[in-house]
Amino acid sequence: MIEVNNETDVSIDEAEFAALGGFVLQRMHVAPDAELAILFVDEAAMEDLHLKWMDEPGPTDVLSFPMDELRPGTPDTPTPAGLLGDIVVCPAVAVRQARTAGHSTQEEMLLLVTHGILHLLGYDHAEPEDEQEMFALQRTLLLTFLAQRA
Repeated sequence: MIEVNNETDVSIDEAEFAALGGFVLQRMHVAPDAELAILFVDEAAMEDLHLKWMDEPGPTDVLSFPMDELRPGTPDTPTPAGLLGDIVVCPAVAVRQARTAGHSTQEEMLLLVTHGILHLLGYDHAEPEDEQEMFALQRTLLLTFLAQRA
C-alpha cells in the first residue's frame, strides 16, 4: 500500500507518485502490499525534520525513514510484505534543484522519490562505488517509469 500526502500549497499529482512507488517496488521485487508513505512538506517542516534527524540546519530535498529494514528481493524470492517506511520531499527545494539541473520540478520530485525509496531499501551513496550503483539504478528506474507513462 502506497500512501501519498501533500501538506504544501504546491499542486502534486498524487496518483503519479503512487504509481512511481508501485513501479519501483515491483522492479525491486518487493511485495506489492509493502507499506510506503510519501509526504510532501514545506520548507519549515523539512528544516525541522532535517535538524531533528540529521542534526543539519536548513531544509533538504528528501529524507527517508526506513521502518522494517526491507531489502530488495529477487524474481524468485520477493521481499515479504512489511512497513518499508516514509519518504519526505520538499517541493520548494526541488524547484531550485530542477532549475539548476535543467529539468522540470515534477521530474526532480520523481527523482527524489525514487532516490528515497532506494534509501529505504538499503542503498547508500557514501562511498564512490555505492554512489555509482545507486545513481545508475535510480536513473534506470526513473527513465523506465517515464517511458512507460509516455
